[in-house]
This record gives sequence, structure tokens and C-alpha cells, in this order.
Amino acid sequence: MERRADAGEQKVVGLGLGLGLGLGLGGVGQAVVTTWWNQVVRVVGWVMAVLTTTAKAPVAREVPRPGPARTVIAERDRRAGETLFGPDEKDSSRGALLCTDPDAAPDPRSSTSWETPMPLVSWTENDAVQSARWRSENGAPPPVTVEIADDTLTANAALRHLRAGSSLLWRGDFHNARQLLKAVSRRIDHGSISRKLGISALFRAHRAERAERSQVLGGIVVLLEPGGRLALRRAPDIADACREAYGELEEPTLVSLTELQGVLSAYQWHEQGVPVPALGARIHPRHSVFSPSRSEYVDLVARVPLPTAREQLTAFDIGTGTGVLAAVLARRGVVNVVATDVNPRAVESAQENIERLELTATVTVIETDLFPPGRADLVVCNPPWLPGAPTSALELGVYDEGSAMLRGFLTGLADHLTPGGEGWLVLSDLAEHLELRSRDELLRMIRRAGLEVAGEDSTTPRHGRAADSLDLLHAARRQEVTTLWRLRAKAA
Repeated sequence: MERRADAGEQKVVGLGLGLGLGLGLGGVGQAVVTTWWNQVVRVVGWVMAVLTTTAKAPVAREVPRPGPARTVIAERDRRAGETLFGPDEKDSSRGALLCTDPDAAPDPRSSTSWETPMPLVSWTENDAVQSARWRSENGAPPPVTVEIADDTLTANAALRHLRAGSSLLWRGDFHNARQLLKAVSRRIDHGSISRKLGISALFRAHRAERAERSQVLGGIVVLLEPGGRLALRRAPDIADACREAYGELEEPTLVSLTELQGVLSAYQWHEQGVPVPALGARIHPRHSVFSPSRSEYVDLVARVPLPTAREQLTAFDIGTGTGVLAAVLARRGVVNVVATDVNPRAVESAQENIERLELTATVTVIETDLFPPGRADLVVCNPPWLPGAPTSALELGVYDEGSAMLRGFLTGLADHLTPGGEGWLVLSDLAEHLELRSRDELLRMIRRAGLEVAGEDSTTPRHGRAADSLDLLHAARRQEVTTLWRLRAKAA
């Protein structure tokens, strides 16, 4: 599985924009939702724990209504502040949607490991109790308090309700919902982090701020009808995108709007494909699988001289993701490539791309953790670039807790190389500039695994943030270098 560092520098397929936690303990005079699991939620800063106890029947209460049609948050929340849909914010655009949050959705190693059973969520609407299954690819808990919202809601009011712990079930215009996300996002305080902090403290504060932002925005939810239909004005046809991400939806399902945007974005990437210059072709990533849009690491694998152990080389691609590196090796003349990934969606994505590129005679894709059986002349691995604990499925593709995948690759490499073979470790040094791991620590891991460095080739990133002086982490990003380490087993 291809996993990359730094959410926001990688265009990530799938899983969407938000952690979508949408938790809270009370409403503000609107409809109340209680899941079939009685949850007690305690929020301390941004750290929350959800304790599930015995089932409890839905609770409804009488709420004020601006009209007979349905319960909405509306006139009583209008203040003297800016309304949501002024001339400068109205969005009448139609057509395909792309993920709007550059910090969104780094791709997980395996989203299924964070999935939980789909609990039933109930709420009162139009004097009737409604219910739907809660779906979150990130394993986010279901809403506790649900309030019905539509186009009359201002961004300031929405932010107040979201921060109070309510989730907002959108019943208005679809494009206005997207505008609401943008407007609420602008109102979340992004200027509270002092640039005087050291780089490691700055990074931790940046992560915390993004987590809080994703939590708040994830509180805006929509209802998917069976078959993946979205019954909102100006809503696009999302059935195929939902089927790709979720399979067949047979029951009404609540999802965060941020997650749905990610699903739609992922579907676009899959349909259109991503041009890969080193291949002279397009790669079509599936939902929750990294897109190789940041191509400098691909270029390294395409240009570094192959080992000369023998004329007809074999190779393993560990953590293949879309299969892009396996395809590059096959196009370079490696006669047998085994590509592995622990994520079933990545395996499907890689297999599909290998078939599109007509490389099935050379490349075999299997689902396994790290190495396949046997040995190869070349073993390539591009692990997550940042050590640290992921806080959601989204971050499994960004953070390698305890450098587990990196250590696993290095520790097992010598036992899977043929005599004279090489391991290629593709790794950014961003972790070093963020003071998360030193160069000496990396070199110690290499030595302790019985390996030696036979050579290296490096490149600098070409993404926009490397040159963005306004970025909080600019001091680290502008120094980043991605290196392909050529490793060999030490002589006995």
C-alpha cells in the first residue's frame, strides 16, 4: 500500500474531509436524537471518549417551528452579522465536485480497521420520529443531538450549534450546503497558533487545530436514501460514487457532508485518472487509495539504475497502493513483480490499474502485510513519512506509529533479498525537519537491520506549499527532500 506523509501536500483519494465527530450533550431548542446505544460523551478540549451502554428508546420533544413543513434552525438565530448567502458567497455552479479541503483525507492503510457497526440514529422531524443508520469511514461516533437545518441558517449560527455539540441535518439546497461548509470553515479560528513556537510544538498545534476543524465541519450531515440517492435540491447523481465507496445502501443512511464530498472527489479521480509522466499513462485510484499526484517519488523509482544481480530481475513492491510503482518497474523491464498491500481496496485498485496498463503477465497483486513469500532482486517500499500515532483512519496513511512499517520493512528486507539484490526505501526527510525523527535514528535502524547504504538519489518536492511562506510549517516544508535509499544486506 502506497502511503504518504503530510496530509494536505498529498492529494488523497477518498474518505473525505472530516473526522466528522459531531458530538455534544445538549441541544438548543430543536429536535433531539438518541442512538440505540445510550452514549455518555465527555469532551475535554479535543479529546473525547464515548461510553456505550444499554439501548434506550428515542426521545422527542416539542420544538418551535418557523412553519408547518418541518423543524428548522432559522429566524431566532439570525443576528446582526453576515447572512450566509450574500452575493459574494452564493454558489450556482453545477457539475462535478472536488474535495475543497487541501488538508483533508490522507488515505488510510486500511479503513476497515476503524469501522464500527452502523448504529441506528433517531430524531424528530415534522412531529414524527425518523431513523437512519450512521455511516463513517473514520469510525466517528454517531450524532447525539440532531437539528434540522436549511438555507435560512447563517454560518455564524451554524458554528454556534456545531460547537455546542449539535449535528445539523441539512434539508436545503445542496450547493448551499457546500457554501455553508466553506463559510463555517472561514469562521473557525485559524490564527491562534503562535509562530514563535518551536517547529515540533508548532506541528503539534497545527494537528490539533486541524482535528478541531474537522470535528466541527463533520457535524453537518446529510441523509442518503436507499440506493445512494440524495434528496436535496440541485443534488448531483451520487449513486455510482456511493456504490463505489460503500457498496449497495439498502437503508436510509446518515453521513457527514465532508465525507460525502470526499467520496465524490474519489469517484472523480477514479473515473478521470491521474497522469503519471513516468508511465506515459494514467493511474485510476479507487476510494481510500492514494493518488500518485505528487510524482517526484515515482520519478525516483523510474530513474535510479536497477540492480545488476542478474539479467532478468524480479521485484517486490511493498504497500503498492494504486500499483503505480509496480507498473513503473514492469515498464522498466523487470520480468516479475509481486505487489502487496494490506488494504483490500488498494489491492483492487492496483489490480485494476495493472489490467488497464496490460501488465498482468508481469505484475501479480496480492493482499498481505509487508512481504510476500520468497526473495527478489529488488524490494521497493514507500512507507508513511511521519512517525506518530494516527487519530483516525484518515491518518493511517500519514503517520506510522512507532515507525512500525518502516521498521518492519527494514527488519525483514535482508531475508527477502537474493544475493546481490537491493532494497529501495523511498522516504521524505520532512520528519527530520519537524523534529519527529532524526537522520541518525534512521541510519541506526538501517544498521541494526543488518543493512548498509549502497547509494542514494534525492529530489525536492514540486508542490505549492513548499514555496508558500504563509504556511505554518513553511520552515520545514521548504527544506524537505525525498530520497531513494539503495540498501543491501551486509556481508556475513
